Amino acid sequence: MADSLKTRVGRVITGSVHALVDRLENQAPLAIMEQSLREANAVIGDVRHELGLVSANRHLAQQQHAHLNGQHGTLAEQIDQALAAGREDLARAAVARQLDIEAQIPVLETTLAELARQESELTGYVAALLAKQREMADALEAFRKSRASTNQAASPQYGNTSSADRMDAVTGAFDRIYTRQTGLSGTDRSNTLDQAAKLKELDDLVRENKIAERMARLKTGQS
Repeated sequence: MADSLKTRVGRVITGSVHALVDRLENQAPLAIMEQSLREANAVIGDVRHELGLVSANRHLAQQQHAHLNGQHGTLAEQIDQALAAGREDLARAAVARQLDIEAQIPVLETTLAELARQESELTGYVAALLAKQREMADALEAFRKSRASTNQAASPQYGNTSSADRMDAVTGAFDRIYTRQTGLSGTDRSNTLDQAAKLKELDDLVRENKIAERMARLKTGQS
C-alpha cells in the first residue's frame, strides 16, 4: 500500500488535529461531524479499491504460475518423445524453454508472497476502518438525537486541500466536537493499526491451529 494512503488510514484510526477544523467546529458541530464521517468513508473506499487491485494481481500471478508449471511438465513429456524419435534438436529446444521457465518461477513465487502479504495487510486495514466508521456513526446518531431541535448549519467545505490535509480533519475533529458538545468521550482511539494487525495475526494463528488439528485427526484415521 502506498505510504500516502497508509498515512490517511492511520489518521482515521488514531485521530488528528487540523487548524481549519478548530476555526469551524464551534460554528456547525453536527455538519463537521457528518463531514468527518464522509471523509472516513472516502478513505475506506480508497483502501478497498487498492485491495481489489492487489487481489486481481495476485489472481493473475497465480494463473501464470500454474501455466508455467503445466508447461514445464508438458515439455518434459515432449523431450522424452523427441529423444525416442531421434530428434535431439527438438529436445534441446524444449530443454532451453524449461530452463527459462525455471528461472521465472522463483520470481513469480516471490511476487505471489508479496501480493499475499499486501492483501492480508489491506484486509486488516479495511476491518479496522469499518470498526472506526461504526463507532463514529453511532456517536453521530446519538449526538443528532440529543440535538434534534438544533438548527443545522451547512457543512463546511475544504476547498483544494490535499488528501492528507483532509484526513487531518476527520477523526480528531469528530471526537473533539462530540466531547465538547456532550461532555462524553468520543470514539475509542485505542483501536490502532498495530492493534488491528495483531488481531489479524491472532486470527491467522487460530486458523493454522485448526488446520493442524484437522491434519492430526486425518493422520490418526489413516493409521
